[in-house]
Amino acid sequence: MKGTRSRKQRKLKKKTPGGKLVIHYKKRKTKKLKCSICKKPLHGIPNLTKSDFDRLPKTQKRPQRPYGGVLCSKCAKKKIIEEKCLK
Repeated sequence: MKGTRSRKQRKLKKKTPGGKLVIHYKKRKTKKLKCSICKKPLHGIPNLTKSDFDRLPKTQKRPQRPYGGVLCSKCAKKKIIEEKCLK
């Protein structure tokens, strides 16, 4: 495997049925996405590896509402109210 000595991949120590201890390398999960205004973690977005996340359907990647996947629900509500007041 290319790049196994770097910290890019997680090292998992596994015991084989023969009793040997071997190292398996696994890709790391991405960090939890945060709201761009208040920096709180976003709900409704799975915390998966990049390849697993790309395989999900669009409806499971982010909430289906304005600013879904960018702002938390409280910040999105404030932003929508501000936009309506400015019109």
